[in-house]
Amino acid sequence: MRIVSGRYRGRIIQPPKNLRARPTTDFAKENLFNVITSHWEIEGVDVLDLFSGTGSISYEFASRGAGSIVSVEINAIHYNYIRSTAKTFGFSEIYAVKANAFLYLKSCTKQFNIIFADPPYDIEGSETIPELVWQKGLLKPGGWLIFEHSKNMDVSKLPGFKEKRCYGSVNFSVFERPEEP
Repeated sequence: MRIVSGRYRGRIIQPPKNLRARPTTDFAKENLFNVITSHWEIEGVDVLDLFSGTGSISYEFASRGAGSIVSVEINAIHYNYIRSTAKTFGFSEIYAVKANAFLYLKSCTKQFNIIFADPPYDIEGSETIPELVWQKGLLKPGGWLIFEHSKNMDVSKLPGFKEKRCYGSVNFSVFERPEEP
């Protein structure tokens, strides 16, 4: 696993063997960030990374200059790894939160430019994440929710759906909050 671009481009991330996360593949991450950077200037954006796992997506946003990244992970080992790696890299913009991502969404009051959610594919209730984001108004106008899911899940009928991208076995559905008039 590596950081694809930005000031830490090419830096290898080697999580310990006791991390049980399923990190987004470098191939999928690189293609996803190509889509993101074709629409967004990442410098200064506020990002929420749900189900952070190894923190790979948070590190990628930090390397590219995001203003703030809230990295939510419930597993203590993963959470501590994210905190440690962010400190090692000097990513002061990453704020790790040890919490259940669903409960975090329900209690969050901050708005973000980009929300990335990569729940375990078999976790119950993952299909409710887009709805929770809309209900709580967590996206700034024009903001994106990027939802990683299995090929068996179809979220294209949900409000705000923009597009779906597939990279191998990895599927990303992008939702967009309309700009305000």
